[in-house]
Amino acid sequence: MEFGEDILGAPYEAAELMLRPDAEGAVCATLVRRLVPGAERAVLYIHGYNDYFFQTNLADHYTALGFSFYALDLRKYGRSLRPHQSPNFVRDLAEYDEEIDEAVRIIRELDGHRKLLLNGHSTGGLVGALWAGRRTGRGVVDGLFLNSPFLSMPAGQAVRTVGGPAVTAIGRLAPTRILPSSLNPHYTHSLHKDHKGEWDFDLTLKPAEGFPLYAGWLAAIHQGHRRLRHGLGIDVPVLLMASTRSVSTTKWHNALHHADAVLRADDIAAQGPQLGRHVTVVRITGGMHDLVLSGEAARTEVFAELDHWLAAHLDVRPADARPVAAQPAGENA
Repeated sequence: MEFGEDILGAPYEAAELMLRPDAEGAVCATLVRRLVPGAERAVLYIHGYNDYFFQTNLADHYTALGFSFYALDLRKYGRSLRPHQSPNFVRDLAEYDEEIDEAVRIIRELDGHRKLLLNGHSTGGLVGALWAGRRTGRGVVDGLFLNSPFLSMPAGQAVRTVGGPAVTAIGRLAPTRILPSSLNPHYTHSLHKDHKGEWDFDLTLKPAEGFPLYAGWLAAIHQGHRRLRHGLGIDVPVLLMASTRSVSTTKWHNALHHADAVLRADDIAAQGPQLGRHVTVVRITGGMHDLVLSGEAARTEVFAELDHWLAAHLDVRPADARPVAAQPAGENA
């Protein structure tokens, strides 16, 4: 394993993590890093569904606080997707433990960081929380920040109750069956600078229409939600953030810039107690689904709340802040 130049350019580096092959063949994940010389703390970011790491403003914030920044593009996502693979497909979210464990080993043992924060967004928040629950008592992570984590299906209770077992059965019998997708392209359009947003990212890695929705993957999500409902028992502090409201629309509406257009924010917040004993829930006024890509006022609130929580639970103080090199022009609007 060697780190080389990342698609984002300096100061980001990337390394391919070779994993155990699955039924489709060779499998890898990609670890991106931005080191802060002498840093004892690090953060590992895990992206959401139909996503990959490109949120350099998030990395800027952490490195300014003295954290080395790492991000995983999980198997079959973003930098890690290979031509022979079904995008995003796994049959059990525990499959991701392999790349998370390896990333943690690199961060702690090879790069020498003593403290580690896990930061997960959307599906990455669910994946990270389940992983942390399985690693309780091992001391491998010191805190979690979950940004609009995918802790509940964006549907009514009746639909979840009836639909869950049906999807699980289909996923078991025909895991690669493609299901009708309800991904709203307007959400991606609300983010991208070429449409109605302010951010620049690769639309081939994060397409507005999304990738195929496989029955086996959706069944794995349902299985993860069942585990969550039984309680994960995470033994480190958790910060859970969600917007104050959600919006559901099949047409463009300006509310997409001020609400969660993917998940039900109230349902996310309600699941907080199932994560562990030390959970802080914060609601962000005007927050979008990826809170750190929200409008300026909302994302300023996100970072202020994160800083307050880091000071209280990870003893991160303003004195830890370090100067950050200017970001190359044009990466983000």
